[in-house]
Amino acid sequence: MKEKKQTNSNSNLFGSKWGFILACVGSAVGLGNIWLFPYRLGQYGGAAFLIPYLLFIFLFGYVGLSAEFAIGRKAKTGTLGAYEVCWKKSKHSKTGTALGWIPLVGSLGIATGYAIIIGWVLRALFGSATGALFETSSGNYFSQATGDFGSVIWHIAILGITVLILFTDSVARIEKVSKVLMPVFYILFAFLAVRVLLLPGSVEGYKFLFIPKWQSLLQIETWIMAMGQAFFSLSITGSGMIVYGAYLGKKEDIVNASLQTSIYDTLAALLSALVIMPAVFSFGIEPTAGPSLMFLVMPDIFRQIAFGRIFACIFFISVLVAGITSLINMFEAVIESLQYKYKISRNIAALISILISFSIGVFLENELNVGKFMDFITILVVPLGAVFGAVSIYYILGRNKIEEELNCGRKKKLPKVYSVVARYIYVPITILIFILGIIYKGIG
Repeated sequence: MKEKKQTNSNSNLFGSKWGFILACVGSAVGLGNIWLFPYRLGQYGGAAFLIPYLLFIFLFGYVGLSAEFAIGRKAKTGTLGAYEVCWKKSKHSKTGTALGWIPLVGSLGIATGYAIIIGWVLRALFGSATGALFETSSGNYFSQATGDFGSVIWHIAILGITVLILFTDSVARIEKVSKVLMPVFYILFAFLAVRVLLLPGSVEGYKFLFIPKWQSLLQIETWIMAMGQAFFSLSITGSGMIVYGAYLGKKEDIVNASLQTSIYDTLAALLSALVIMPAVFSFGIEPTAGPSLMFLVMPDIFRQIAFGRIFACIFFISVLVAGITSLINMFEAVIESLQYKYKISRNIAALISILISFSIGVFLENELNVGKFMDFITILVVPLGAVFGAVSIYYILGRNKIEEELNCGRKKKLPKVYSVVARYIYVPITILIFILGIIYKGIG
């Protein structure tokens, strides 16, 4: 196979370990942390749910996230180039590299749906700032944006912000943006968590979240939902984290960075839970998950508290930060691969990616349409891409080569048990997640 030019250089690397970790946390922290984790935490056993959840977070961070970072750094390029490295010595190399498009399509698909939903967030932020959100019912305000072509302006605005960040100086700009936005996210959500603590009746929300229901650990669904939530929370898609790994220097300890990313992602999810569920219970609202929680329930809560408009602005700014940092990673994976594959400039690749996303997304702005589209992407395409990535790295490339890369930057070599866990526990679990996602119509 003809070797292709690698897309990074020493000047196109993250400037610091923390810049890299914050960028990865930005990618991992998304809507699932905010509108799904709090509900699942309470629904599937409270503090008891944290036992399987943290177990899976550690597993996926240790051998899943680290594998994607490592193959990116080894290949010195993103999704398509990384899979060429994995498959180049296989007799099925052409098939293998062709299948590398699956996780890339997954990234673009998630980005397309996310851009629409984050457009709704931007509109809700605007409505909070101007008061328009509080002049009508939350349901009416939300429905105005979720019909056919209902949020084109906000959709374009989100894509415009994202492409401006991604134009030129990719790594430097991503790192700078992440170093600002991610601390802002944590600070704002921590501030909201303190405010919610003072609401009358909020203690019922904390009980819902943290009183352990140990019997839940005997229910298979608790373990399935914890596994799915942990897997998707870390953005292990076989694509996005590979491109960030390509921008990581050889001196960095990948496994350590992966575990730190997992820790900060979990803290973000817990912070979201501390904001949302105590507020929901304080006002006697039935706990729920998904868009209705964010666009219907939370605005109704903010309209009932003092300085509600200010707190609504803080909330939607926080969600906007989480969404945009995730979008940056999804589009970066596509942009870098287009550069690698077709030898085009970064700006052209960015415009192509954005235009493809908008051309598809503009017809999906109806809430029902985007919901069906995201179900297809997250239930079928993304898990299939993750399975392909895990098999390609740990079986096609092989244990020795990936561990050689993982050992770069480490003071001590990985223990022998690492490859056993990766090949015989992690890879089968990715296949199981794909199958269970189809059976349950989504577990993450």
